[in-house]
Amino acid sequence: MTATVSTTVSTTVSTLDVPGARLHFEVRGQGPLVALVGAPMDAGSFAALADLIAGDHTVLTTDPRGIRHSPLDDPAQDSTPQLRADDLSRLLAHVEAGPAVVFGSSGGAVTALALAQARPDQVRGVVAHEPPLIELLPDRDKLHRQTDELIAAYLSGDVVGAWAGVMGQAGITVPDGALEMMFGGPRDPRDVADERRWFAHELHATTHWAPDLDRLRATPGLVIGIGEESAGQLCDRASRALGQALGLDPVPFPGDHTGFADDPGAFAPVLRAVLNRLR
Repeated sequence: MTATVSTTVSTTVSTLDVPGARLHFEVRGQGPLVALVGAPMDAGSFAALADLIAGDHTVLTTDPRGIRHSPLDDPAQDSTPQLRADDLSRLLAHVEAGPAVVFGSSGGAVTALALAQARPDQVRGVVAHEPPLIELLPDRDKLHRQTDELIAAYLSGDVVGAWAGVMGQAGITVPDGALEMMFGGPRDPRDVADERRWFAHELHATTHWAPDLDRLRATPGLVIGIGEESAGQLCDRASRALGQALGLDPVPFPGDHTGFADDPGAFAPVLRAVLNRLR
């Protein structure tokens, strides 16, 4: 293991061999264990938030298999919620600090829910922030067709068009020309590789995952999070559908779908309040 130091806390960086992959993970802080997970977001996406809650928690972050610093034996392997949940289960067992509260956002929220179903003994709470559970929506067939078309567009080389479709389907408004600036010019090769993996090997399986509602009803400490600025967006609809199915009122978090990264300073106090309730 090697250690790097952030501006506020010491971070231990290591890898764990799991079937078919080597997982990059980071641990910082001390106290009750919290895992911050995304898909396809990597550990770096949660670094600022992790620093802010590491004062009173042990915080685990990771790059999902196939993303950033977590290479695969078979680069063509699909990333499913069940497979990512098994990876997370192995990480939680490896750090020997659980059971954990797992905060997952977007595809990471689906990972967290899949873990809660498969290994409820490893969690003392799950905060599912804006999971894209299309299977719970009445227009799921249309949305699945759209997703398949977006994947095909990306893989055919229409990167900007695919992202325009993603934003449109998600209900996220972007300024004119923004997508061309973000995706139309020279880019970091690693970002492009992670993006391609998401389109080619992760998006379909994540959005087709259907939760086992009976198992989730039995999950202690299940919290559904929705961004205060996400009203009417796809993940807002899906999260509310999950809450309705489970009889849970969603908890509002600052920002929109990426509020944890856009303004971690505002996001952290709300997350800490939830974590304190789950102790």
